[in-house]
Amino acid sequence: MRRSLQRRPAAAAAVLATLLVLSACSSESGGADGAAKAAAPTRSAAVPDRQAEAEPTSPAPTATTKGPVVPDSALKPVTGSFTEKEKKFLSGRVPQDTDPAAVLQTGQESCQRLERTAKRDKDAAVGAIIAGDIRDAEAVVTHLCPAQKPLFATAKNGFPDGTATNPKAGTYRALTTHPACTWRAIGADGKILASGPTTGATGPVRAKIPSGTREFTSSACYAWVPA
Repeated sequence: MRRSLQRRPAAAAAVLATLLVLSACSSESGGADGAAKAAAPTRSAAVPDRQAEAEPTSPAPTATTKGPVVPDSALKPVTGSFTEKEKKFLSGRVPQDTDPAAVLQTGQESCQRLERTAKRDKDAAVGAIIAGDIRDAEAVVTHLCPAQKPLFATAKNGFPDGTATNPKAGTYRALTTHPACTWRAIGADGKILASGPTTGATGPVRAKIPSGTREFTSSACYAWVPA
């Protein structure tokens, strides 16, 4: 009888030890899983903007450069020289302490982008000018790629997606076939004079702006040009 009583504490101790070992293993496994989950990337991570990555990193030329600029007499590259057209493009566009060649390179990249786009789709190139996607388009076209002047002339008669005040009456076409493109023309009293699309949501969209339109508003239409 004494032997049986002596065995019970020993057996209980063995069971307790086993439970402790199993608990420790479970805890380590859970810790590893937690660490793995913490290390794994989440699906909500930001997706890189490929268009933004494609933008040149050199200083962008602007038509209204703020602050002191390099005087025309000092517009000289480290090696070689600028052509007269390049100098005219750079005039008033190079901030002080900035390499003029870097600003010129940005303009040349804009010019090349415009030329590549025009070869594929002239409407897309015109839309890019209207929407402001081509940096300092007027100076770029005038001095660096004058062959694209007809595109710029077309773009000057258009306006970008959004809100245009006191638009010229007439028929316009959207430079996109996006099915979400919608528009409306609003009069002086806030009354809707016309709205669309008028050609369906699966093809080219046209808008007829009546005379007396004070505000033309569109969404998802990219840009507009006279039809």
